[in-house]
Amino acid sequence: MFIDFLTLVLINLVAGLFIVAAYLFKGLDQEDQHAWAAPFFGVGLISLLTGLQISFTWPLPSAYNIAFGDTTTLFGAVLLIAAIALWKGWSLTPASILGFFAGIPPIIFGIRIYNLQITQSPLLASIGFVLAGLAGVLSAPFMLWWQKSKVIRVIAIILLLAAAGVWFVTYVGSAWNHMTSFASWAPVLGQ
Repeated sequence: MFIDFLTLVLINLVAGLFIVAAYLFKGLDQEDQHAWAAPFFGVGLISLLTGLQISFTWPLPSAYNIAFGDTTTLFGAVLLIAAIALWKGWSLTPASILGFFAGIPPIIFGIRIYNLQITQSPLLASIGFVLAGLAGVLSAPFMLWWQKSKVIRVIAIILLLAAAGVWFVTYVGSAWNHMTSFASWAPVLGQ
């Protein structure tokens, strides 16, 4: 039996998407944005560590390791860079440029997941990956040209919350099923 921590990855992703949406709603206009550094850092650190672990050890079945490992690592890197920028009072534009490139893989993986009909809910996973990827890809244009537009900001918040909602539904199903599938698991003693 394999052991994975996909539920941690999923709820952390939900938290990260929600935090970015909350930041766009309230934090972007605040004079002092230091308080936002801590949640960005916490989610970013968990994402980076779990993403690297998935990428290096392949604890998930099949191609899930590529899709979840790559995207989780990149999401973590973007959030950690954003956390440092917020703490130091620097521009978020460089982090958004990385966000642009980090958003490309989830779009590709989302389309391919649906195409291959992998995961327990291929359509839901595909939508989740594509929405999160679009949020990343659109982060650079937002920071460079659109951040003063209230309409674009509302659209970005809706996109982030929709992605968070899809991944939350996925998290609930995953957590529910993992509790069942791992209910009788016990460590091997004496090895």
